[in-house]
Amino acid sequence: MRNRLTAHAAALLSLFGVLLLLVNFPAQAAVKIQEVKSDSGVTAWLVEDYSVPIISLRFSVEGGESQDPVGKEGMANLITGLFDEGAGDLDSDAFQTRLDDAGAEMSFRASRDNIYGSMRMLADQKDEALDLMRLAITAPRFDQAPIDRIRGQMIANIQSQAKDPQTEASRRWLKALYGDHPYSRPDDGTEETLKTITADDLRAFHKALFAREQLHVAVVGAIDAETLKRDLDKLFGSLPEKPNLTPVADVTPKLDQVVRYEYALPQTTLHLAYPGVARKDPDFFAAVVMNHILGGGSFTSRLFREVREKRGLTYGIDSSIVDYEHSNALTIGTSTRAGKGIETLGIIRDVVKQMADEGPTEAELAAAKKYLIGAYAINNLDSSSSIASTLVELQIDGLGVDYFERREDYLNGVTLEQTKAVAKRLLEAEPAVLILGPAEERAEEGN
Repeated sequence: MRNRLTAHAAALLSLFGVLLLLVNFPAQAAVKIQEVKSDSGVTAWLVEDYSVPIISLRFSVEGGESQDPVGKEGMANLITGLFDEGAGDLDSDAFQTRLDDAGAEMSFRASRDNIYGSMRMLADQKDEALDLMRLAITAPRFDQAPIDRIRGQMIANIQSQAKDPQTEASRRWLKALYGDHPYSRPDDGTEETLKTITADDLRAFHKALFAREQLHVAVVGAIDAETLKRDLDKLFGSLPEKPNLTPVADVTPKLDQVVRYEYALPQTTLHLAYPGVARKDPDFFAAVVMNHILGGGSFTSRLFREVREKRGLTYGIDSSIVDYEHSNALTIGTSTRAGKGIETLGIIRDVVKQMADEGPTEAELAAAKKYLIGAYAINNLDSSSSIASTLVELQIDGLGVDYFERREDYLNGVTLEQTKAVAKRLLEAEPAVLILGPAEERAEEGN
């Protein structure tokens, strides 16, 4: 959670970060990915780049917030705050001092389905930096003082958000969509569940999740394949082969419902959830294109044009394809001024219905493809850290090292008929709707 650096190391990494923006980092079609496999069977995707002497490493292990034991919710996020709080024979202060001396940034975070770790380091101090990452991954200490401190920070954040209507609305929304599934639980748990978590619980959680199977690694920067091969074994070779994960069931969000949370606010927030499409579904790219036209294209989307440009009801509105390991959805979100929630919701429904009934136009399809192809490198491949992050996600999705070459063909292959069909498939359903804001007189929203 912390990224502490000495002033000297921080200045160097900052300088090299600026240099990264000045050099032409590999464009989408030019990113050369090498698949490197260590003697212990750890596989990493490597992009060599020597334009600046920096190495970015990112990895993920399967499991995350959905693996929190019942009654101990918040475990995944608590543990990610503790990996750099002491490991091996180094307590928290000693570990942080060594990390500063190595001139490296280290961080960990949890998502619903994965735990991620990352490090950015100077190439000439790689060995010192990676040794600290090795200790954090394989021998975290979970001393009581850091546990109490990080847990206290999380509890303080929960308490500060307790009076936030957005937090309560989000809790109700997730519960309505997912019921008792792990996806409905708060990311940080509750004050009560956090207090039950012990050091032994954290050790058991770490042992269950950190293994070589379902480990995904990406490295970008000033390092060659043979050196990386040896480093992979040093970092991950001592981990057990298989994790011991609690099975998580697939879940379909419960649609056709309205969740109201009336609260005296100056604006009304709206969220809608429609059926989604899985990453490996044959209709996935058609859905991506259709969603871009509907609301994912920001200033060029139909929702933005109708809700923002024509009527001035919001500053922004967007739609997204949400693809979790065990669930998926197409979501729409926006906020409008108080008293305009029902009107805004009605317009959104009208735009969605038109898309479901008629689909996109040929001109919209061509423009969406052009943008989605051209913007990918800018959005995902503009720095060593973003490339490493993208490569890990591609591995999680099982897309292969040649995905960059194939992606353009996938998008260009989407036809107007396919986008019309996927629009009908996803958008004809009655959505789940969240309305947060002051009460409005009309009882039946959008009907």
